[in-house]
Amino acid sequence: MKQLTTLLLAAALAVPLTSMAASAHDSHGSAETHQLQLNAGKKWETDAPLRQAMTAVRASVTDILPAAHAGKATAADYDAFGNAVGQQVAYMVENCKLPPEADAQLHIIVADLMAGAEAAQGKHGEGKRAAGVVQVAQASNAYGKYFSHGGWKAVELPH
Repeated sequence: MKQLTTLLLAAALAVPLTSMAASAHDSHGSAETHQLQLNAGKKWETDAPLRQAMTAVRASVTDILPAAHAGKATAADYDAFGNAVGQQVAYMVENCKLPPEADAQLHIIVADLMAGAEAAQGKHGEGKRAAGVVQVAQASNAYGKYFSHGGWKAVELPH
């Protein structure tokens, strides 16, 4: 499982992050911007495995966010959070079956989820752990904005 999570993390980080609206070259060599988009003005459809995984990610982030914001989350808390997000992403990748266009949009969110999980685990420095939690929360909120998930509630971010 650890190898799968590492592989997924590497693959997810190869996808440009939404917050950076990074450019990539397609097969014809032209620049293409990768950012979240609606499906002709509507949210993308989801399937049960994706909804299950994202519900679990949201629960993980809402559990740790108050402690992270208050500066009371421990390294073990952050590590467990990062592992939980990684496990849900692995489940998503293994079980979620979306049409190619929706899947491409989901990859942008997955990249942010995994980058946030990695930061929360201290892989970008101890001082970035709480920011990693916020990044996962923001990716969760982007999911709710761009994907159809009945009853989805945005994560309230402290200001």
